[in-house]
Amino acid sequence: MKRTILALVIVSLVFSVGGVALAGDTAICYNCPPMWADWASQLKAIKENLGITLPHDNKNSGQTLSQLIAEKNNPVADVAYYGVSFGIKAKEAGVVAPYKPAHWEEIPDGLKDPEGYWFTIHFGTIGFFVNKDALAGVPVPKSWADLLKPEYKGMIGYLDPTSAFVGYASAVAANLALGGSLDNFDPGIDFFKKLKANKPIVPKQTSYARVISGEIPILFDYDFNAYRGKYKDGANVEFVIPAEGSIVVPYVMSLVKNCPHPVEGKKVLDFIMSDKGQAVWANAFLRPVRASALSPEAAAKFLPDSEYKRAKPIDYKKMAEVQNTFRDRYLNEVR
Repeated sequence: MKRTILALVIVSLVFSVGGVALAGDTAICYNCPPMWADWASQLKAIKENLGITLPHDNKNSGQTLSQLIAEKNNPVADVAYYGVSFGIKAKEAGVVAPYKPAHWEEIPDGLKDPEGYWFTIHFGTIGFFVNKDALAGVPVPKSWADLLKPEYKGMIGYLDPTSAFVGYASAVAANLALGGSLDNFDPGIDFFKKLKANKPIVPKQTSYARVISGEIPILFDYDFNAYRGKYKDGANVEFVIPAEGSIVVPYVMSLVKNCPHPVEGKKVLDFIMSDKGQAVWANAFLRPVRASALSPEAAAKFLPDSEYKRAKPIDYKKMAEVQNTFRDRYLNEVR
């Protein structure tokens, strides 16, 4: 009996020290692709600090929500990451659970669901991720209007705005910059219709590698991917905030309702909001939601604040509410 008890104690110690999961534990995160927002470093940090393995997952925001809904009665994922409008939709669909992670009080109001169904972990700013070597002598575009010039034919890419959140966010940014509103997508739809003459490339998944390789010289994307290309991969790339303006976009996470590994899922979310977790985002050139986590060294690699004044926050709840309206118009009038 004593030997049995001792064996059980040893097993317990192997799998849990100080309440922290050790090697062998797994949690499932939907939409945590290693090539996007340096999730590779975040997943590694989670493994090193918590002993929890999160397999790579290359879904986009729309695919994540669709999968959560399809699996509603038998969830597979524990946590989910997506653009803010999809977080709002996930709550409405009843596929996520309320959870207030560590440092909840430091998340500004408006950037979290009051009950914790979703909360911001970092920001990005929409603009042009440009591989200057791939432009073959054509000037770096400085505005949405520039992209309609014939010299950029075959050089422009944007993620499918009916599926990928960055694609929808880019469409919203263009629409607002060109005089539209969240109640009027006419300018944005007109822009994408005209852009068809330049034969844009429209992938569904994150296309960072395709910009670095020069396959897509100009991609509507976030600042953090361009800075990563410049400072980490040493590519001759530039980030441009269009002259007409752009938007700032939060990315959020949620705990999945009735998830199979709730303890591990909550620990992952707590870690992502910790000093160490937030520093991963800052070092990957994202604006962490906890402002204290952005070091002066990281901030110095961003464009000047004067450039960022053209990028504005918007009504994200309204953005989510009108997403299907835009999607239907894009499918009917552009694609």
